[in-house]
Amino acid sequence: MMALTFLLALLAVLCTSTTLGVYDSQYVNITILHSATTEGAVCLDGSPPAYHLDMGHGSGLRSWIIVMDGGAWCQSIPDCLSRSTTNLGSSKQMKNVSWFAGVLDHHPQNNPEFYNWNRVRVKYCDGSSFTGDVEQVDLDNKLFFRGARIFNAIMEDLGSKGMQYAENAILSGVSAGGLSTILNCDKFKSLMPTDAKVKCVADAGFFINGQTISGTSDIQEMYQRVVTLHVSAKNLPLSCTSAMEPSLCFFPQNVVPYVQTPLFIINSHYDAWQIKNILVPEYLDRQHVWDDCKKQISNCIFSQRLIIQVFGVEFLKVFEGLTPSFTRGYFITSYHSHGAILSKNYWFSPTSPRLLHKTIGEAVADWFFERAGFQYIDPYPCARDCKL
Repeated sequence: MMALTFLLALLAVLCTSTTLGVYDSQYVNITILHSATTEGAVCLDGSPPAYHLDMGHGSGLRSWIIVMDGGAWCQSIPDCLSRSTTNLGSSKQMKNVSWFAGVLDHHPQNNPEFYNWNRVRVKYCDGSSFTGDVEQVDLDNKLFFRGARIFNAIMEDLGSKGMQYAENAILSGVSAGGLSTILNCDKFKSLMPTDAKVKCVADAGFFINGQTISGTSDIQEMYQRVVTLHVSAKNLPLSCTSAMEPSLCFFPQNVVPYVQTPLFIINSHYDAWQIKNILVPEYLDRQHVWDDCKKQISNCIFSQRLIIQVFGVEFLKVFEGLTPSFTRGYFITSYHSHGAILSKNYWFSPTSPRLLHKTIGEAVADWFFERAGFQYIDPYPCARDCKL
């Protein structure tokens, strides 16, 4: 009998440990926003949008941080149709749980400033950085282009869950979500209480209008197709679209000067995605001579390093050409990386990239709480490998 009692007690401990382990890992359940379909706010395939929410506690009860996922864009019907069968175009294909780490981590030792805030991860399923709004449905392919409606519907739902009473709020995002952060920053501010401290943090979303190794402007042509297909122009900042062709307002270099809300930009001037897709797209490397180089800078030969270095110089020329702003912050590294504020090792840890002896997490927190400004560019002249 004693042996049975011991085994039961041991089983209880193991079960409790397992349960705590799952919580400790910070897997957060998905929320499918079914009510959004009545407003036509749907993913590419017509399924409802989704997000993950971990409610705040203690001093963070009235503070919110929203992170929008990335995943590039779709620029044509076949492209969007293919995307609609994946988690980037359909909530039916999304996982039921999402891993929260980095800026969304609930551990104070990993995320000391924001760990107890209301933390949200918005799923990306529209292919337009949340800018599209086409009333007509592509009936032949059953495609919906409603990114802007998704943004509005999710923000409205979060408002009903307490965000309408926010004292602090951050809109953030990674990659295409970082671009969305820049494009929707002032809109987000307008949705918050007038007395709330509201700022935006864009990670790896500063895509430049750069040229390929053959001298073509592929990224500009792609953005033109995205804006046309999704009818994004009406949801891009009017201050920008009234000054230039709408698709050019997909480039942060043209939009950031018009953003009124305080904005923090995290990027590498040797951004891995941009080198891989803007500088050396696959169709220009039929012989795959760039494959190893694009994976790891240390694999590059001398001529490839020079080409990448020129790209980095062009990135800095564009970035430093922005109109100055005392409310803007930035953390520009030389690491060959792309968007990782959702990584503990990038955001706040002993191995995190540092500028002025600060991690990204420390720099953003000092800037947000106005303890100190932070505007710094890594002076290292070459791209560096980074293990996140």
